[in-house]
Amino acid sequence: MRAYIQRRLLQFVPVILGICILNFILIQAAPGDLAEVVAAESAQVEGAIVEDQVAQLRTSFGLDAPLHMQLLAYLGRLFTFDLGYSHRFGAPVAELIGDRVGATALLGLTSLALAVVIGVLLGVLCARWRNGRLDRAVSALMALCYSVPVFWLALMMVVLFGVTLQWFPIDGMREVGIEAQGRWSEARDVLWHLVLPATTLAVYSIAVYARFTRASMVDALQEDYIRTARSKGLSEPVVVFRHALRNAILPVLTLIAGHFGELLAGSIVIETVFSWPGLGKLTYDAVVNRDTNLLLSMLFLSSLLVMATSLLLDILYAALDPRIELRK
Repeated sequence: MRAYIQRRLLQFVPVILGICILNFILIQAAPGDLAEVVAAESAQVEGAIVEDQVAQLRTSFGLDAPLHMQLLAYLGRLFTFDLGYSHRFGAPVAELIGDRVGATALLGLTSLALAVVIGVLLGVLCARWRNGRLDRAVSALMALCYSVPVFWLALMMVVLFGVTLQWFPIDGMREVGIEAQGRWSEARDVLWHLVLPATTLAVYSIAVYARFTRASMVDALQEDYIRTARSKGLSEPVVVFRHALRNAILPVLTLIAGHFGELLAGSIVIETVFSWPGLGKLTYDAVVNRDTNLLLSMLFLSSLLVMATSLLLDILYAALDPRIELRK
């Protein structure tokens, strides 16, 4: 196991290097930079944009150096685990990410847990009573959830549950000053703010997991070992959840791992609509303001998350299925 993990980590090094170089090239190819954004905002107050002002800003931000020198400097910082400095926010990138990673982790993991539990359970029930009323009703509902755009659903959740019914808050992560009321009051307030964004983010994944689990479970329930288990007199819940689901869940784990790496991309829309103070909102601000250091760091961390998830998935495969071996 240790040798396998070491080999995979070594394989990650050139992949990460290639991703970082590609991200840098694509960002630099886009028009505009942070100096122009700052100068344009200053011009709204003082008047027309002055080219000398833009040049001075580029010099202070280190944007006047040749691209290959900027790339080497960026890679050198990564080699020393330095994510750089955000001139837009006036703080180190690592500090900005550290302040917001908890909010995104709470939102992403909550939505993922909701999606996995509800989606897998619905898929198992539909497969158990295939072509029945429950299967047809759930399939129709999942088709609707699968086709609804996330941004439209988020806006409708805000209008219906936040504005019309006023059941849930729609802005931020907690009420101002709630910390003074104690830790439990703050925790309840955070959970109450979490309901709408987490549910909205989970809807699409629920539909995907339900459909995928149903298809995998239908195949598993037709296998010979299921008939053998039933002939031994095992109860139907034991047959379905202990024997069939354990084998049917393996393809679903691959899907979950892929979605786990997409949590940041999905949270950008959700965090922007609900003003959730997480990495998604921070990434959106970095794109709008052309904050290169911050945006490169966000993309770098996203690639690390995807590769770490793939490694964890391989280990989990071997733990669930004895037939799978991790080769050196």
